Amino acid sequence: MMDLQLWLGLILSLIGLFLSIWIVIPSPNFTLLPLGVITPEISPVLLIYNAIALLLSLFRGQNVISYVAIGCSLMGIGLSSIPLWQLSSTIQKVEHQMQNELENLQIPVDVQAKMRPQPFVLSDLLTGIKQPNVRQHSVSFAAIDGTPLSLEIYQPPHNGFYPAIIAIYGGAWQKGKPTQNYQFNRYMAAQGYTVVAIDYRHAPRHRFPAQLQDVQTALQLIGEQAASYEIDPHRIAVVGWSAGAHLAMLLAYQSNTIPIRAVINYYGPTDLHKSYDDPPSPDPINTKAVLNTFLGGSPSQLPAVYDLASPVSYVKSNLPPTLLIYGDRDHLVKSIFGQQFYDDLRAVGNKAILINLPWSEHSFNAVFLGLGNQIALYYIERFLLWAIGTEN
Repeated sequence: MMDLQLWLGLILSLIGLFLSIWIVIPSPNFTLLPLGVITPEISPVLLIYNAIALLLSLFRGQNVISYVAIGCSLMGIGLSSIPLWQLSSTIQKVEHQMQNELENLQIPVDVQAKMRPQPFVLSDLLTGIKQPNVRQHSVSFAAIDGTPLSLEIYQPPHNGFYPAIIAIYGGAWQKGKPTQNYQFNRYMAAQGYTVVAIDYRHAPRHRFPAQLQDVQTALQLIGEQAASYEIDPHRIAVVGWSAGAHLAMLLAYQSNTIPIRAVINYYGPTDLHKSYDDPPSPDPINTKAVLNTFLGGSPSQLPAVYDLASPVSYVKSNLPPTLLIYGDRDHLVKSIFGQQFYDDLRAVGNKAILINLPWSEHSFNAVFLGLGNQIALYYIERFLLWAIGTEN
């Protein structure tokens, strides 16, 4: 019986160490990528798990198996504590930018009551972020080349007249649907925004600029139907994730009949030339193949297309304020490109804020209650309040 308990304790310690390792080791392929995404975001839970495994091992006597289990648990504790050590400095850097960039940000008491009280709340990680009731329905807005396209509309619980968030999903321009990121969309609708998640055609059947044309068509429809969607057309922001963030920036930085007041970029590619020439290592999705599929060739074959498809080509003064959110451990879109894009925006006088999450991998927000996404939500709320306000 004692031997069984010893081996069980060792197994628990090994599991904790195995999971904690992915906080620092990049995923070598797409199959293992979820481990690199999830484990840093739940690292406080892993820390608790490893601490419990350590305590159990300490009471199993002095023998080789116990010593190995204790060593594994100690290593797991060290690894799983890394994001928490980085948390304070990360928040301080963002706070400094927010104070410098968002002048005169005033948060009414009734609005603040609905917002996140702190950048990170441990109880939300353990129990989840509340998903309030909102109104939701789908609308077909086009059928192009035999591809039906739709909008997924999320509205606050009560009728009103609201600023809007256009949400664009990611998926390497090859897959996805407007119901992605539903937790974010519902959460923001409950905060007093009409959120319109839009669809677009996918590569390889439809190559660029088909995707940009589709989101522009959706924006035009949103403007035309603003009253029926309970939208103030003068207060529209756009948010995108990965490939969707790339499209969001292209949409926001070019002339539209409906103006975009702010853009939020979750880990989007900004310079497709550099993305092709300097892919991440390891490269779980094969970046060059993805870009070839999206654009129809390499930069040497299609330099003008790569220019047209790169948000960096549209950087100039007087662009909408931009919030950029990148994980420093991103192995799909390197965070250095986000930093360079932030510097480019700032160099010509644009308002821009960069949130760097040292522990986060690509798609970190898929763990909606996780460490990184809690920080992102906290500052997105305040950024949008400053840029487009909230319900009238």
